[in-house]
Amino acid sequence: MLVNGKRELAYIVAIDEIRPIPGYDRVEHARTNGWWIVVKKDQFKVGDLAIYIEVDAKVPAEEPFMFLEKKKFKIKTQKMCKVLSQGLLMAPSDFGWRIMGDSHTDEAYVMRGIGSTFFIGDPVTDVLKITYADEADNKRKANSADKYKLMAQRKPNIFKKPWARWMMKREWGRKIMFAFFGKKKDRKNGWPQEVSKTDEERVQNMPYILEDKTPWIATEKIDGSSATYHIRRGKKDKHEFFVCSRNVVQDTPEHPCYYDTNIYWEMEKKYHIKNVLTKMLKDFPSADWITIQGEVYGPTVQKRVYDLTERDFKAFNLIFSTCGRVGSVVMADTLKEYGIPCVPIVNEEFILPDTVEELLNIATDASALDGGMREGLVFRSKDGSRSFKAVSNEFLLKYH
Repeated sequence: MLVNGKRELAYIVAIDEIRPIPGYDRVEHARTNGWWIVVKKDQFKVGDLAIYIEVDAKVPAEEPFMFLEKKKFKIKTQKMCKVLSQGLLMAPSDFGWRIMGDSHTDEAYVMRGIGSTFFIGDPVTDVLKITYADEADNKRKANSADKYKLMAQRKPNIFKKPWARWMMKREWGRKIMFAFFGKKKDRKNGWPQEVSKTDEERVQNMPYILEDKTPWIATEKIDGSSATYHIRRGKKDKHEFFVCSRNVVQDTPEHPCYYDTNIYWEMEKKYHIKNVLTKMLKDFPSADWITIQGEVYGPTVQKRVYDLTERDFKAFNLIFSTCGRVGSVVMADTLKEYGIPCVPIVNEEFILPDTVEELLNIATDASALDGGMREGLVFRSKDGSRSFKAVSNEFLLKYH
C-alpha cells in the first residue's frame, strides 16, 4: 500500500470476506480489499481488525513470527491448500495489542500502548521492524535524502539546536537555512523535490477503482528497475540534470547501485537522455523542468531477462512542470521524436472489469517484448493523472 508515495509493507486492515476452502477443514480463505490469504479456521470474523503484511516483505526473526523460520521469514505469493495466498494476516493480540471499541465499526482502532493507536489504513511497517525480503530492495528502495537533510547531516551540532529545528519545520525557514548552510553538492545529491517517485498502487489495495467504467490506457508492466531522468532549467542554459534509481540520486556513473555497473547511467549514455532533455527544454520553452521515468530491464536486473543479451530501457512517464504527467499515447508520440522507446501500449480504450480476479487474469498474458510471460499491466487515465497496476499472480509464482 502506498502512503504519501512510500510503499508500506504492513498496515491495519479489516476483514472483508471469509470463504471455506473445499476439502480443508482447518483453514479458510480470508479477504481484505483485493487480497486473499489462507488463515486458520475461526481465526477471524468478517469486520475484525487485523495486521496485514504484504508480499515482498520480510519479518524479524523473533516472536510472534518464529513459525515462519522455515520460510526464512519471507512473505511471498504462494499456493496453499490449492488456492492462492498473498501476504500474511495476524491478529492484534498476536503482538499484545488490543482492539478498542466495536471492531465492526469505523470507530474501532488498535491500541499498542498508551498514546499509541492505529486505525484502518495506518502503517505499522517500522513498528514491526519489517523490511523487504530482497536485500537489494532494502538498499535500492531506501529513501534518498533531500538537500535539506544532506545539509543538516554535515552540520549536526547546529541543526540539533532548538532554533534550528524550529526553522526547519517551516518551508520558508528551510530556504533561509539553505541559503546560509547549504552547498551546491547538497542540491545536486538530494532528490529533486518536484519529482514524484515511481511506485504504483496495486489494484488489490484500491478495488473501488473498478467502478470507473471510463476508458483507460493499458500498458505493459516490465520487470526491471525503475529509473528517473530529470532536468531543471537554469540560467544561461546551465541546467541541472539528475539521474536517479527508484529512490536514490545516482550522482555519478561510479555511484554504487547494486548491479555490476551503474545501469541508470548506462541507459543515459545509450539513449543520450541528458541531450534529449536539454533539447526538450528548448522545444518546450514554458517548462521549468521535464522528467522521463522508465524501466531498466534485461540481464542481471531481475530474473526475467526478456531474451536480451544487454540491458535496455522503456519509458513509462513523461512529466512537464507546466501540465504534469501526460497520457501514455501522448508520451509515446512525443518521445518517439527524440529516440526514446516506451513501454508497449496494450489497449487505448480499456474498460475495467467488475472484479479484481478478472483484471488479474487479463494481466496474465504474453509480453509484447518477447512473447514470454508478461509481468502485468499498468492502467492510466487518458490525461495521465491517475494510474494503478495489476501484477500477474502467475508471474509472481514463477519469478518472485
